[in-house]
Amino acid sequence: MRFKGRTWSLLMLLLAFTIVAAGCGNSGGGKGASEGGGESKPVTKNNKDIVIAINANFITLDPHNAGDTHSISGARTMYEGLMGFNDKMELVPVLAEDYTISDDGLTYTFNLRKNVKFHDGTEFNAEAVKINMERIMNEENNLRMRKSFATVADVQAPDEHTVVFTLSQPYNAFLNKAAMALMISPKALKESADITKDPVGTGAYKFKEWVQGDRLVVVKNEEYWQEGLPKVDSITFKPVPENGSRIAMLKTGEADFIYPMPTEQVSDVEGDSNIVIDKIDSTIVRYVTLNTMKKPYDDLKVRQAINYAIDKDAYIKVVKSGLGSKLTSSMSSMTQYYSEQSGYDYDVEKAKSLLAEAGYPDGFEAELWGENDSESIKGMQFFAQQLALVGIKVDVKSMEGATLSDQINSATPENAKIQMWYVSWSPSSGDADGATKGLFSSEFFPPAGANTAYYKNDNVDQWIKDANASVKAEDANEIYANIQKQIWEDAPWAFLGVDQVITGKRAYLEGVKALPDGSISVIDAEVK
Repeated sequence: MRFKGRTWSLLMLLLAFTIVAAGCGNSGGGKGASEGGGESKPVTKNNKDIVIAINANFITLDPHNAGDTHSISGARTMYEGLMGFNDKMELVPVLAEDYTISDDGLTYTFNLRKNVKFHDGTEFNAEAVKINMERIMNEENNLRMRKSFATVADVQAPDEHTVVFTLSQPYNAFLNKAAMALMISPKALKESADITKDPVGTGAYKFKEWVQGDRLVVVKNEEYWQEGLPKVDSITFKPVPENGSRIAMLKTGEADFIYPMPTEQVSDVEGDSNIVIDKIDSTIVRYVTLNTMKKPYDDLKVRQAINYAIDKDAYIKVVKSGLGSKLTSSMSSMTQYYSEQSGYDYDVEKAKSLLAEAGYPDGFEAELWGENDSESIKGMQFFAQQLALVGIKVDVKSMEGATLSDQINSATPENAKIQMWYVSWSPSSGDADGATKGLFSSEFFPPAGANTAYYKNDNVDQWIKDANASVKAEDANEIYANIQKQIWEDAPWAFLGVDQVITGKRAYLEGVKALPDGSISVIDAEVK
């Protein structure tokens, strides 16, 4: 890797900071089963109760209102949709045995699986699907998922095991969205005052308790419809934001699986035979949103200057320990219809020149929000240090996830206090629409979606609609290429990197894995 001479000392300082931080991060735990590191004696587990440590809290357990990856992971332990995803994020039937699509792309007919029951004993059938869809599409409920089904004109149940969706126009991401629409027991919807406190689905695990900020516990569904599953008795998810604590839990066996695995710790545990590290390429993009409705971020030159001011190679090296790649579009190369863009190579002088042209020759003061987990804090500090070199003085403010979400989603575009947000996104629905519409359509300003840059471009708005209405893949591919080019030029984000999904687990645990979108699959969990 080549660095410009004037930034070499800064990067050496950042690398030293990373090494020191990594060393301090382990002070809360021991060496694990192997005090000296390296080879260790095999360790077994004498029960079938597993603990998964994650880096942030769940925001909600309402599957129709979940927007963050952890909440989606938690919901999927208890709920299922007509469709689902395999390990490669490919669509597979779940509560539907199969489906057909009309030639005009307007009618989707699902044949439902028989002899499936919700956890409360209610039968899963076509009427249950209708009730769930009515809840999702009811504008008064203001659920996140509603706009994913805006093209649904009608839902009919001609018999107990058949559901027919009629669309007002073709929507090429419809099956992916159907996979995200997890089915809730109609009885629970009718009787529960708050479904987040009483989740009832058809999934492999049943709800036991959720203590916000401490744990989510789900237990084995003894009457699960898939024969032989699940193979563990309970799963406890524990939010552990601090990297050192999370890795210490893995080393001592207090946690059986951790995600994300701190990148700076990977090399430290790779020689331990009791720990298995898995790495896969992901659809997770890292970026900083720039509030295009607020000065000075409403100036294109300022936004472009911020992009030129960030050394993306150094970001991957310092923040991600080399485990990732530069972001070269508004989406990952793993995402459907990706189109590579060029530009915004690291150039401090160009960044300064653009700031001067925008009327900020001496820079300005800025505020950066982000979550309070270790890796996010490291990323924000790096970002602030880079911008300091061009005169932008950044005040880093880290918050707990639910607090941050409230701050963002309780504001209107006009009174939003957010300036910049260090964040990641992955299309959990596995499609280009999931990587585009909710982030860049002007219809998806918070709280309706995640367009926290408050970005509005009339062409992009129309192209998103055109892409969704396209029936042919080649048409969608061309439109999404135009969308990505325009977004890249408009720079509503500071484009940073693409993650590798890295997990750590105890060697006796099988079947728990992170998918390319960063969600955690536990359906095949097993203690060997």
